[in-house]
Amino acid sequence: MSRQGLILAILAIAILLVVLGVSPLFIVDITQTAIVVELGKPKRNYTSPGLYFKVPFIQDVTYFDKRLLDYDSSPQEVITQDKKTLLIDNFAKWRIVDPLKVFQNFQTQRGALRRLDDIIYSELRVELGRHDLSDIVSKNRSEVMAVVTQRANEKAVAYGLEIHDVRIKRADLPEQNEKNVFARMQAEREQQAKQYRAEGAEEAQKIRSEAEKDKEILLADAYKASEQIRGEGDAKAFKIYSSAYRQDPKFFEFTRSMEAYKKTFSHNSTTMVLTPDSEFLKYLRQR
Repeated sequence: MSRQGLILAILAIAILLVVLGVSPLFIVDITQTAIVVELGKPKRNYTSPGLYFKVPFIQDVTYFDKRLLDYDSSPQEVITQDKKTLLIDNFAKWRIVDPLKVFQNFQTQRGALRRLDDIIYSELRVELGRHDLSDIVSKNRSEVMAVVTQRANEKAVAYGLEIHDVRIKRADLPEQNEKNVFARMQAEREQQAKQYRAEGAEEAQKIRSEAEKDKEILLADAYKASEQIRGEGDAKAFKIYSSAYRQDPKFFEFTRSMEAYKKTFSHNSTTMVLTPDSEFLKYLRQR
């Protein structure tokens, strides 16, 4: 067969393959690596972008992404050191660093992702089981996840995978646990409220007692002061009366008797029975 005939035959075969939907050419994107598989065995590995050739019907191409990938798992339960059950929703950043190893172990990228899920969940369950709930939720979460990332990556390297970071997106209690925790928190708050009310009532009683004590002291001091003032006034009055009496005893006796008559014979006074020669009536007997 001449050279021109050979070219025509190859061209005819290529056209026939295109018509049948089978192409001997394939493209490797800049974000991909490709492994040419012949009868189930890897033959060539392409890491650079470009147009490449394969043997139709005999060879096939498996693609792997070489970018930094996201892994987002479904929520799963773990048990902490203090026997609390947590519903963990985690994610990770990972990369395929050895496509040939990945193909030999899992055949496809999807298979590698399933294995990645097993590795990360296993390390999460082990590491979170060494810490209390408070450490995981608030205090030492970053340190815990750094340990999980390191240990998960050590296992993933054997499969041609590299784990860059593992993080907890959400950490919730299961629904039944949430109800139990809420009920316990409610009981604790009610007990605390009762304690505060009891302490408030005790403090109020102390304040009332102190106020009553201060009231009694003020009243006693006021009574003492009033009696002292009254006594001083009476003393001054007696002194004045005594001085006036010494000046004119008869006039003083007369005025005092008039005051006594006024009080005795007022409309509100009671009935009195006196003899005509009573000393009390001596000024009434005089003309």
